[in-house]
Amino acid sequence: MRLKSGLFKYQVLSDKEKKNLLLLDIIIQKGPISRTDISKETDLNIVTVSNYVNNYIEKGLVIEKGFDVSSGGRKPTLVELDASGGYAIGVDIGPIDETAIMTDLSAKIMWKEKKKRPQGNMEEVIKVAAELLKDTIANSKVPKEKIIAVGFGISGIIDENSGTVRDTDPNRGRTTGSLNSFRETIEGTFNLPVFVGNDATCAAFGEKRLSLERGIENMLYIYSDVGCGIIIKGDIYCGAGGSAGEMQISSEAIGENDTKAGSKEMYYLRPLGVDLGIVAKTKKAIEEGIGTKVLELASGKAADITLEKVIKAAEVGDKLAMDLIENAGVSLGTRIAYLINLFNPEVVVIGGGIEKAGELIIEPIRRTVRKLAFEEPAAKVRIIPSALRDEAVALGAASLVLREVFTQV
Repeated sequence: MRLKSGLFKYQVLSDKEKKNLLLLDIIIQKGPISRTDISKETDLNIVTVSNYVNNYIEKGLVIEKGFDVSSGGRKPTLVELDASGGYAIGVDIGPIDETAIMTDLSAKIMWKEKKKRPQGNMEEVIKVAAELLKDTIANSKVPKEKIIAVGFGISGIIDENSGTVRDTDPNRGRTTGSLNSFRETIEGTFNLPVFVGNDATCAAFGEKRLSLERGIENMLYIYSDVGCGIIIKGDIYCGAGGSAGEMQISSEAIGENDTKAGSKEMYYLRPLGVDLGIVAKTKKAIEEGIGTKVLELASGKAADITLEKVIKAAEVGDKLAMDLIENAGVSLGTRIAYLINLFNPEVVVIGGGIEKAGELIIEPIRRTVRKLAFEEPAAKVRIIPSALRDEAVALGAASLVLREVFTQV
């Protein structure tokens, strides 16, 4: 089947689309399974189930496999997902790297490629993305005709109405690119349908679909301090134009020592970046003569300091590193407390890279939430690190491609 390119379909699904997702989810989770048992699991009548399942078989998504154990009479035929019936590629256009992951229909990873993201405009980003896709397709050994579509999770503010994405990183010039041009370039090069969505939203869907227990209907995925993916009553929420989830105030006044008008008001919602400003603060402390193991881990070169090196130093008891991560947890926890009051989620997933600090960052986040959020929503929420980690966006984008396949079948 040939999908129609576009933005990922976040809006509430039709009754038929919901049934497709429900039935295919049961087949994925519990297959091999008989049509009769699918009917019992879903409370749909056997005729409806049979019609849907027969369509899935015709479209190459499901295969018949053997017979169920029966106490008498005709043995019911079992069906299961044909995982090798097609493949999806999810691409994470992250702030630092571009990552591509190919999955089969069950979302099992078949291949992964990564390249550095260029710090230029969208044209340069597209060029690297095309190279990434070319390498992924070639190295995976999957026949090109079996690749269904490509999904992209992009950092920045997406505007569905104007078809643009705006990069909010001041280091890259806050450029605005055309999503239509992006899609058309990739689709024209590879002759594959292309879908685009926000990175945090893709990650939220990936975590819900692939790592959380079934039944979680309300959750937030926190992409460091950059943004959050929102799922309400099982549906992805993206707002009127696709930009819901931005956690920052739009301001040119950035940085603790900035004296521009408005900077004091913006202080607590200023953008700190995916590392919550930890690397910059570490370098500043070193310049001020504060001793730290981080510099040793960076071979004495401040320019080589990374978030991972700060985390490693904190894990062996370096005071500066521990304090900076603690303070970052309190800062992020303050924002999360407000979001918990606002959305009352069951789960908040911490991702974007900062979750690699484990309990060093999670504990101060939880402590701050208990202090600042209202008791009722705070008592119901679990705050956990991302299980998919740096694969969350790409896997989420691939999973959203599969969602498009399953709803449009």
